[in-house]
Amino acid sequence: MKLSFKQFRYKFFELLPLLLLFFISLNGSSIINVKFFSINIHYILVYYWILRKPENLGYGFIFLSGIISDVVLGFPLGINALSLLMVAGVAAYVRVVTVRITLVNDWISFIPALLFANFVYFASLYYSNYSLDYLYLLKNSIFTLIFYPVLWGVFTLIVNLQKS
Repeated sequence: MKLSFKQFRYKFFELLPLLLLFFISLNGSSIINVKFFSINIHYILVYYWILRKPENLGYGFIFLSGIISDVVLGFPLGINALSLLMVAGVAAYVRVVTVRITLVNDWISFIPALLFANFVYFASLYYSNYSLDYLYLLKNSIFTLIFYPVLWGVFTLIVNLQKS
């Protein structure tokens, strides 16, 4: 069966979130570190795609991505996986109760996802006797929240390219 360009493009854009998820996990750089701030792309990626196109990212893939991140970064096994699944769970709940898709609704509902995920992350690392830099994690959360609209626009563009 011959695959047309349109079908190939559709499949590529359908697999792009999954490829990005595992690229971020295997690269070990789910956090973009710039001189003054850092951004956790993993949370934004999982939140957006579970919220808008859950068929493109499965919960098993999200869990596996978190386990891979734990291994690459040297964290106790399951901490990133649990926090990513917490973000996915909040996104799934928001998807069910959302009536209209807007950036402001998604951005405001991203706040509880960050809070729950960071609580799981902090609690897991605290009880694992792992040292934490609380100021770094606070700045990371704030800049992740601020950077969300930029990636929301990029991911919306990808979804629109997938449709056409």
